[in-house]
Amino acid sequence: MHMSRKFLVPAVALALASTLGAARADGYPDRPVRIVIPFAPGGSNDIVGRLIGEELSKSLGQPFIVDNRGGAGGTIGTEVVAKSRPDGYTLLLISTPHTANSTLYKKLSYDPNKDFAPIARLATAPLLISVYPGLPVKTLSDLIAYAKANPGKLNYVSSGVGSSQHLVSELFEIRAGISMTHVPYKGAGAALTDVAAGHAQVSVGTVLQALPHVKANRLRPLAVSGTQRQPVLPEVPTVQEAGLPGYDGDNWWGILAPAGTPPAIVDKLSKTIGDILAKPDMRQRLAAESASVAYLSPEPFGKFMAGETTKWAELIKRLGIQAD
Repeated sequence: MHMSRKFLVPAVALALASTLGAARADGYPDRPVRIVIPFAPGGSNDIVGRLIGEELSKSLGQPFIVDNRGGAGGTIGTEVVAKSRPDGYTLLLISTPHTANSTLYKKLSYDPNKDFAPIARLATAPLLISVYPGLPVKTLSDLIAYAKANPGKLNYVSSGVGSSQHLVSELFEIRAGISMTHVPYKGAGAALTDVAAGHAQVSVGTVLQALPHVKANRLRPLAVSGTQRQPVLPEVPTVQEAGLPGYDGDNWWGILAPAGTPPAIVDKLSKTIGDILAKPDMRQRLAAESASVAYLSPEPFGKFMAGETTKWAELIKRLGIQAD
């Protein structure tokens, strides 16, 4: 009898915790939810975050309010969420830089892996390799040949040291066996404007950011990453079609919560997001931004992020990049 009583208390506590967690999820959300976007308004992170927030509001009956907290490569806004209550009312929109920052920044006040609970990967977007139209290259092979003949003379732009644009450009250099000169800017907009003006020659960035310049003939598109051509640029070949297999630097977005958020709430959010992303209308809206639905539930998303962290850590250490 004594033994059964000994094991009864933990069993009852476990059952009670499970019941309370389910009850919390049943009533969740009962007030507005904040989605922190750790980048400035207007970029691809902001666009994707607002799209998903709008749909979550419709599905769950409470406002999902976007809060832009830009700065320091996304680490400022990320820290806000890491230190928030794990109750499901503060979420974080992340993209590729999140998995690179643990290696780039040596003095983070949070652990990008341990301090967050994965909820869902949302979408992926290809990168576009483009050049200043005055450069005497018409194809990706031309660019690689030109860069090999003129090592270090081509300038490529990024939105800052350690930014995703910087990392994917370095990855392109390694895969192509070329050497260019990095010119960092404070944002992707200014960087692309300088390529369009001929002050720099090469950009490796999202299709979404480059598209207005391409349409205005201020940038010449050479190739897109990913496995298929983009509907908005059907004439532009994939990197593989253009003769450079093995280059994978696509951007992606996901949603996290602070570590310790009740699993029932994480599960409810993840399933709701999965349902939202399955809607044809949502797929079309993302396609208009040159993004594709790439939903992953919490466990596979966690494994995906671990793989990304390893990939970028190897590149960053190899190149000796430091963002502090």
